[in-house]
Parts: sequence; C-alpha cells; structure tokens
Amino acid sequence: MTLFKLFGFAVRADMSWFIVVVLVITSLSTEAFPRLYAGLTPIVYWLMGIVGAIILFLSIVTHEFAHALIARRYGIPMRGITLFVFGGVAEMDDEPPSAKAELLMSLAGPATSLLLGAVFLAGYAAAVFMNAPLSVAGVVGFIGSTNVMLALFNLIPAFPLDGGRVLRSLLWMRSGNVRRATRRASQTGSALGLILVFGGIVQAFTGNFIGGLWWFLIGMFIRNAALMSYQQVVLREALQGEPVRRFMSPTR
Repeated sequence: MTLFKLFGFAVRADMSWFIVVVLVITSLSTEAFPRLYAGLTPIVYWLMGIVGAIILFLSIVTHEFAHALIARRYGIPMRGITLFVFGGVAEMDDEPPSAKAELLMSLAGPATSLLLGAVFLAGYAAAVFMNAPLSVAGVVGFIGSTNVMLALFNLIPAFPLDGGRVLRSLLWMRSGNVRRATRRASQTGSALGLILVFGGIVQAFTGNFIGGLWWFLIGMFIRNAALMSYQQVVLREALQGEPVRRFMSPTR
C-alpha cells in the first residue's frame, strides 16, 4: 500500500507493518511508558504510545530517505521505500557502481538517525529544564534514545545491515573484487543472525517468550538476507554481458 510520495520516492507499507504498528503502540502504552513514567492516567499512556509510534516510524522513513537520496546522487535506480515487519528498507534496482558510493550511501542512514537522536535528546533536556508535562518529555526522550539505538544497531558490521554494507565497501576498496567482499560481509551477517536466533531461543526458555520470539525472527531475517544478497551478486556476475539467447531453449 502506497502511503505517500516525497522527493520522487514512493513510501509503501507491507501489510505486516500494520501488525507491528499495533504491537508497538500497545507495548509503549501498556508496558514501556507506564514503567518509565508512573502516575499518569491510562488515556495519557495510550496517547503517548500513539504519538511515539508515529514519530518513531517517521524517523525510520527519514533514515531510509537518507539512503535513497545518496543513492540517487550516484545514479542508483531506486524503487522506493517499503515499511515492513522488521522496519524499513530503501529498495535498489541495482548494486552501487563503486565502493565509495556504497560507503556514503550506507553511512547516510545511521548518520541521520544519530542526528535525529541528538535533536530529540536535546529537546528532552530542554523539556525537563522547562518543567514540561511528563507525557511530552517522555515521548521526546523515547524518540531520541530509540534513534540512537537504531543507528548503533544498524552500524553492526553484519551484512545487509548498514554496518555490513560499510564493511563490504571497505573490503571492496581493498580488494577491488565486489564478489569476494560480498562473501565475507555476508558471512558476518549470517553469523549475527545465528547469534540472534540462539539468543532468542535462550530468552524464550528463560521466561521472555515475546522478546525471544522477536530476536529469533530478526536473526532468521538477517541470516537469510545475508545469504540471498551473496547469491544475487554471484548470479548477476554470471549473467552480466551474456545474451539472452544463451539461456533460452528454442521451441517449435
């Protein structure tokens, strides 16, 4: 479903994203905000949860827009931005033309999230200084800290996270071989995925079933994405420059 268009990019939402919206709002309203800011009424917590979720997802879209704008600067065709169960992704129709292009494109998202985090945390400090309502300060502080955590998580050097793409670009610069760089970067992504899967299983068996389930699903997603990314590079290199007729069987 297309939500809106901005700067020529369509922002779409997979149906799984709407499930996450409900889960995030519910989690913030019934668990996170009541635990952090006691003494408010249920309706205030729900308003905080709704506003916090909206600003959080706008922050994710801003993160992806940063990727997309740098990609456009280097002539990488973009299909748009899609929100889905694990967050958001700027969809490229092709690989970056150079290691430098990938490096700058990969760093743009986390840098944007860090900037947003700094702005919102400064806003939180100002709200506390001016004795603003606890509900307002709480939402601003939550958005600030979440953006910082989003940036730091994405900088983990595990492909296809932004940090993994930074790692691939550096390996690409060093070796001049994008296939070899992708293989090594995807191995780190696969390893991180396995760590998250194992951690999720441990959490599930120690009482944190919901948290463990999320870790498990995110780990499986990262592992599969890392393996598929390498397979795509191998396939692209195998097919590049070859005529279509080589892969066709004539029929009568």
